[in-house]
Amino acid sequence: MSQPRFHCPFPLAAGQRIELPDDLAHHALRVLRLRHGSPVVLFDGGGGHYPTLLEVDNRRAWAQLGAKVEAEAELPVHTTLVQGIASGDKMDWVVEKAVEMGVARLVPIAARRSVTQLSADRREKRLRHWQRIAIAASEQCGRNRIMQVAPPQGLAQWLARAEPGLLRLACHPDADETLAGAVGQHEGPLALMVGPEGGWSDDELALMNEYGLATVRFGRRVLRTETAGVALMAALAAIRGWE
Repeated sequence: MSQPRFHCPFPLAAGQRIELPDDLAHHALRVLRLRHGSPVVLFDGGGGHYPTLLEVDNRRAWAQLGAKVEAEAELPVHTTLVQGIASGDKMDWVVEKAVEMGVARLVPIAARRSVTQLSADRREKRLRHWQRIAIAASEQCGRNRIMQVAPPQGLAQWLARAEPGLLRLACHPDADETLAGAVGQHEGPLALMVGPEGGWSDDELALMNEYGLATVRFGRRVLRTETAGVALMAALAAIRGWE
């Protein structure tokens, strides 16, 4: 059985003795029911992790950090998933699975056909919620770096932020090009774009075309929005031989 892993929201160093924050201590002691002397792994999101043994006193827990283990589970290429905001639990599922698939950054897009339209206040709350899901998923899947979840934004806003060397591919069932063909020999960073439940609108596709984006299809079946990004990432990993 793998050792429980916890993300600490502050920098860690070998040899430190730290008290776990209240929420981590509660999860370790009350949810997982770990005891004094239980082996755990701590990481701060900056790469690598630290094996340690819990020291427990009532509801408080400490950890004496061992030597840093320089372990990584990241993909060799920085990959972004640009996701049209899906409704309810679907978006939570997308965030969780994006972490498991190795996505480095997720950009939620308030698309024209997104069923869920968020006010400014709700965007802040959802962003914090998705960030918590990304942390929990990293703890579970063995990543020592946290997937960045960008603030929800409009498509035009994201397209205007040009990134040197970034290949941006929009998933669309009527596209002529395949994923494998569009990726070709490109070795730099990639961004895969998935529309919301209703897909990308004609206006959004036209805007992508203005920015020179390629559209790609993925098989003969139309995938649900919560499935497409995971399937594309899995296919991309297979095409490139990524682990």
